[in-house]
Amino acid sequence: MKKSLYLFAFLVLSSAAAFAQIGGIEDSVNDVSDTIRAVFPIILGVIFLVGFLFNAGHFFGENADLKKGITRVLVFVLIAGGVVGIFSYLIGIVV
Repeated sequence: MKKSLYLFAFLVLSSAAAFAQIGGIEDSVNDVSDTIRAVFPIILGVIFLVGFLFNAGHFFGENADLKKGITRVLVFVLIAGGVVGIFSYLIGIVV
């Protein structure tokens, strides 16, 4: 009984994957690409905000070190800019 149940489950799952691959993959890729393009600036803004909040202690407070804070923010901006550049390049190639 267990073997037939496993066989049935395997056949159902494998056939579902086969039906999913029949045509229309370009439309689904375009939909995912459009969704990523719409959501990416929001995610990037949240990342910048979180990065600034983590480095805000260097700008304010008793032990404020402006040079260290600016340096860390600039490094963060350069890394995030590199990620944005790579993402934009890859989206330009694929679609």
